[in-house]
Formats: sequence, C-alpha cells, structure tokens
Amino acid sequence: MQSTALEKQLNFLREIDRLKSVVRQSPLLDKSRKENSAEHSWHLAMYALLLSEYASGPVDTNRVLRMLLIHDIVEIDVGDFPIHGGSSAELQAEQEATAAARLFGLLPQQQGDELLALWQEFERAESEDAKFAKALDRFQPLLINVVTGGGTWTENGVSLEQVFSRYGPVIKRGAPLLWSVCEKWVTQHFAAGQV
Repeated sequence: MQSTALEKQLNFLREIDRLKSVVRQSPLLDKSRKENSAEHSWHLAMYALLLSEYASGPVDTNRVLRMLLIHDIVEIDVGDFPIHGGSSAELQAEQEATAAARLFGLLPQQQGDELLALWQEFERAESEDAKFAKALDRFQPLLINVVTGGGTWTENGVSLEQVFSRYGPVIKRGAPLLWSVCEKWVTQHFAAGQV
C-alpha cells in the first residue's frame, strides 16, 4: 500500500522531532544546560530574520531561513560534529550526505528533492544565501562562547589563533560586518585572559 503525500509529510515531521534530543556542546547563555540542535536551528533562523542586512551580498531571507531550519537535520542520524572535535571532514560529509538522502527521502519526492537540494546548497556555501547562512552558523556559537566566558573554547583549550582561523573566514565571507564585531569581541575576550 502506497503512502499518501500527507502520510509521508507527517512521518517526516515525526522523525525530525528527534533533533530535539541531539545535544550540542554549546551551552545556553544562562549556562543552565547545553542547547540541542533543534534550538540551535530555530535560533539561527531568528538571526537570519533580524540580521540579513549584514550579508555580504543580496540574499533571499526566506531561502536563508529555510536553509537554517534544515541544515542540521542530518544530526538525527550522525549526531553533532563540534567544530573543535577533531573529526575527519571527509567522513563527516559522507555520513551527513547519507543521512540527508534518508531523511529528505521520507518526504514526497518533489518536496524531498527540493529540500535535499537546498541542504546541499548550504553545504557547498557558494551562493550568497548559503554563504550568509554558513556565516550565521559560525557566528551564533562564537557569540555564545564570548558571552559565557569561554564556553567550549575553555573546555577544548582553543587559542585566539584557532578561533580566528576556524570562525573568521566563514563569517567574513558571508557577513563581513559581523566578523568585524567578532574580531573585537574575540580579541577583548582573549586579552582579558578568560580562556
């Protein structure tokens, strides 16, 4: 018996509820607990809604919102790969691509294909929309680390140079003005000896 489009969509929505259980390294700003990947995705969508004027080029905010809402859905299958975790980028990309095919494949074909293509566009980070989305995906955890007095940087012994090399190019490429703010925050943070 073939599933209807609605049954497939509802099945996908039930499946992505699991994103709420994927715990990230970043804490909430009040440090009460670690955020989950669903919260991270929602928060990034709000960043896009409010900060799109700082993109390096013209962006379609609706597309950026959609990218950010789906960008970490693959973590349902593979978990979170923290930027400081030292995992293999190739292995991560392979595992995430497999997860994306499975998860978006739960949807009716046209809808699944559209979301998979949007996810792939985010991963390539070549379009203005994707460059900005990627920049926000780096900006939010940087802000969290600064506000929480070091957060995952302290936990992982991250240096000023590592922050500049890991966050800088991606944020600067997609949102140069946001990177100029980040440079000041990070420099002040490390100068104060907080990490």
